[in-house]
Amino acid sequence: MNIEISNIGHVIQLAIAPVFLLTGVGTNLMVLTNRLARIIDRSRVLEDRLEIGANAHYTEELDVLYQRSHLINLSITLSTTCGLLVCLVIAMLFLGDTTNVPLDKYIAACFVVGMLALIGSFSYLLREIFIASRNMRVRGRSRRKPRRPAERQGEGT
Repeated sequence: MNIEISNIGHVIQLAIAPVFLLTGVGTNLMVLTNRLARIIDRSRVLEDRLEIGANAHYTEELDVLYQRSHLINLSITLSTTCGLLVCLVIAMLFLGDTTNVPLDKYIAACFVVGMLALIGSFSYLLREIFIASRNMRVRGRSRRKPRRPAERQGEGT
């Protein structure tokens, strides 16, 4: 096994794109874990309030929070899988070049599966965002107080 400096430089160049992808995956994981932390914090507050007295509104909101946390957990799992596969791609790039073992099909397969995992992660994140937005609009409508007729008359002027 004879490793030349020029070969290592070439492999490093090939590995730079997946490393940038890893940075994006890491940022995505940070966003996901922050969203999960906020969901957990809110569910703890609601669970404490439920211990004081039962409230149908709290129970409904907890159900939505549990659904959201499930989606975020799936998204975190897929994003982590993507990160691991990208790390495997980088390792196989180096291993394949230094040992002259043909790993090109495995590298391509890992990269494609990693991209599918990232697509799935973003899809679950998007679903969670839609649920959070829908729940926010529903809660906002239920909190609005109906205005008195005298207040409505002054709007047109």
